Formats: sequence, C-alpha cells, structure tokens
Amino acid sequence: MASNIGMMDSAYFVGRNEILTWINARLQLNLSRVEEAASGAVQCQLMDMTHPGVVPIHKVNFDAKTEYDMIQNYKVLQDVFNKLKIDKHVEVNRLVKGRPLDNLEFLQWLKRYCDSVNGGIMNENYNPVERRCKGGKERNIKGSQKISKSLQTNNSFSSGPGDGIGNNKISGIKQGKLAAVAGGVNSSVEIQALTKEITDLKLSVDLLEKERDFYFAKLRDIEILCQTPELENIPMAVAVKMILYAADEKESVLAEAQEIVSQSVDMREPEYSDEDH
Repeated sequence: MASNIGMMDSAYFVGRNEILTWINARLQLNLSRVEEAASGAVQCQLMDMTHPGVVPIHKVNFDAKTEYDMIQNYKVLQDVFNKLKIDKHVEVNRLVKGRPLDNLEFLQWLKRYCDSVNGGIMNENYNPVERRCKGGKERNIKGSQKISKSLQTNNSFSSGPGDGIGNNKISGIKQGKLAAVAGGVNSSVEIQALTKEITDLKLSVDLLEKERDFYFAKLRDIEILCQTPELENIPMAVAVKMILYAADEKESVLAEAQEIVSQSVDMREPEYSDEDH
C-alpha cells in the first residue's frame, strides 16, 4: 500500500486545507491548523476508522497536552503499524514539537495510506464522536465535570446563620469585583501577547510553505526533464530519478546513483593504442 512512498509522490502535493477538510469530515472535528493534530490522537482515530477493532482506543488520550502524553499516543500508533505490518517509522520527536511542516507531511502520508484501503471509501457505520468518548481521557473529563457540579451544589447550601454574614457577603462581592478587574487587565495583556505570537507563527508557516513549494517546483521540473523520451534512458537521468523516487525509509541511494554515472563515463572513455601516438 502506501507504506513506503517517495517524497516526489503526489501524496506530498496535497495542501493543508484539503488535509484539514478530509480530517474534519471523517472525524467530525473542527481543526484549523495541521499542528493541532500533533498529539497523535487524530492519527490513532483515523487508523481506528480505517481498521476497526485494531486500535486500543481506550489507550488514546484525546486531551493530551504534554509531550509525555503525546508520546504515549504515538506509541499506540506505532504498535498499530507494527501489528498491521506497516513499514512506517513515526518521527515522534519532531511531531510532538508541533512543527507545521513535519505534521503536514505525516498527515499527507496518512491520507494516502487511508485512501489506499478500500479505495478511501468512508466507513458509514463509524461514529467518531462515540469512539472518542471511549478514549481513556474522555471518561476522566466527564468525571471531573460531575465532581465540579457536586462541589458547586454543596457550596451553595453550606452557608448557615451566623454573625456578620451580610457584611461578609458585601465584602466578598467587592473583593470579587476588584479581582475581576485585575484579572481582566492581565487577560488583556496575555491575549495581546498570544495574538502576536500567533501572528508570528503564521508568518513562519507561510514562509516555510513558500520555501517548500519553491523546492518542490524545482524538483518537479527536474523530474519532467528526466522523463523526456530523448533523455529518460541516459545514465544521468536514470541516476537522478533513482534519487527522486527513493522511499522515505530507504538508505541513501546516492552511492548507487554515482556508480551508474561512473560506469557510463568509463564506457565512454576512448581507448588509446600505440598507433594513436
């Protein structure tokens, strides 16, 4: 299937908007950036949809925020790959950093793989929301909400008769208002800082995508040139295509490509005899 596809494969020319639309449609999510899938939970659920019953969904933490929790999700994913004999190494250390390009490339590969199973036909019987509720962290979230509600209920009935209750209430209200004002100022500063950070990140992403597209376009031009009927069988063109189509996990084919070129050069060298001098 798509376990081993080269960087020049059409899978890596799928844009991030198409990837996000594909994920959101299948898993009923609302992702706006590919790095929002850095926790590995999305990838686990896509495999769960593609291969029902293979992913231990109860081990997937859909609320993973720390790198430790994210790594645990990728361990689940790698175990699933091993179980299905999918020859794909997951670059966990890069993905958990939330770098857009690394996450985009992995999701591009994953889309190609999922599309290669059953022709990419969506499993209509799969309920993504229900499956997420069976995740290990989802149940904890629901439990914490119940505890919070019960604490609020107990607090509402805990006040009893006593001296100075009215004054305490008034004092508490004033303090609460002051705290709210101070909190609002701090929140405004934090929002401005985060907004600036988001803007900077978006600029960085745009620059990275432009750079990627620039080099992809050059590689595509080289590929088209090497596929020209007059050139495609020339050793140099064969060597270049060997490098372009090398699979992700395969060791560098540069030495092998150089050998092809060297052999062609050796064959072209003229043989001199004594009569030539």
